[in-house]
Formats: sequence, structure tokens, C-alpha cells
Amino acid sequence: MPLDLVLMGPPGAGKGTQAARLAGERGLAHIATGDMLRAAVAEGSELGRQAEQIMAAGGLVPDDLIIAMIRERLGRGDAGRGSLLDGFPRTEGQAVALEAMLGSQGRAIAAVLVFDVQLATLIERLSGRRVCRAAGHVYHLVHSPPRSDGVCDLDGSELYQRDDDRPDVIETRYRKQWQDAAAPVLEHYRRAGLVHELDAARPAGEVADEADRLLDRLVGAA
Repeated sequence: MPLDLVLMGPPGAGKGTQAARLAGERGLAHIATGDMLRAAVAEGSELGRQAEQIMAAGGLVPDDLIIAMIRERLGRGDAGRGSLLDGFPRTEGQAVALEAMLGSQGRAIAAVLVFDVQLATLIERLSGRRVCRAAGHVYHLVHSPPRSDGVCDLDGSELYQRDDDRPDVIETRYRKQWQDAAAPVLEHYRRAGLVHELDAARPAGEVADEADRLLDRLVGAA
């Protein structure tokens, strides 16, 4: 049976990094809904055209269309071994619809990996990030500082702080997108006994090791 996983966590928790690694090492399809929508629009598929019309009018893509896109995406060859769902579901209704769709394909969510990290850690991690204007090289004031303050080591361009790396923006996104919006979805999966929490405040290598042990157990139990 394919190994289908949901990834959850606040912005900046590192789940995107872990998803990319797991997809490459485990042969799983990384399905980030934002990327999936953009790809469908770019490909000009029927579902992509429907989504493009809705977004062009300023509307939100409805759940049934997202579910249809995920169904189509799971039918591709690279999803045969399983998938990593990143950015979906965002509501309990979406979670129920996702489960029904997977069930119709003989699939099911095997686990929900929650990359848990406290707000103070996220602020320290993200607010120290600086990006060079010329080519997007990334530095961190504490963990990987440039040799000269405010100047990129590689091309000499100015380093700047992105708007979404400001502490006030980080806090707003954490409370709205994680504490408020994700709470019902997380509780839904807790009731189903699917939640596995990973301490994402640790170094990425340690988080990766814990995620790998969990996936090994899931594969062994399948």
C-alpha cells in the first residue's frame, strides 16, 4: 500500500526542507498544493484552466477542485510509492474530503508528521535571515553571518531582511496560520491517532533522523 503522509507545522518549521529530502530519498511525491496549482495552470490542463479562471477573478479555489487535482496527481507514476501532502488539508472539511478521496483509491493517510517549534525559536531562526539583492544568497546573522556586515560575500551586493522575516510578521503568521487555522485539523488527526510530533527546534539532521525512524516503523508495520 502506498505511504501517504500529511506534513504540518508553522511557517519556518523546516517541513519543506524535510519534505524535499524525504521525497528524494524515499521515492515519494512531494505534493505542495501551491506548487501543484501553479503547475496545473502552466500545463493548461482542464483542472488548471478552471483554477486559473477562479484565481483571476480573485476567488479561492474550492475544495472539490483541489481534491480533483490531488486525485489526478496521485495517479502519476512518481506517486506510486506514496506521497507527502504539504499545505493541505487546511480545514477539517478538507481532511474529511481527502480521506474519502484516498479511500476511493484504496489509499489512506498513514501518519501526520507535525514539525513542532515554539514562536520564540521561530523568531530567532527567521528574523536573523538576510538575503542578497543580486542573487538571493542567504545568510543568518548568528548561524552563518557574512564576513562584512550587510554585504554578500559572493557578489558584494546589499543584504536585506525580507518583510515576512520581521518578528511582528512571523508572530502574526504563527498565530493565524498555525495556532488558529491548523488547530481543528490537528485535533481531527489526533482523534484518529495519526499524529506524530517532531521537535523541529533541533538541528535539521536530528529532525531528519527522527523522521526516518518513524517512516521505517510505518513501512515495517504496513
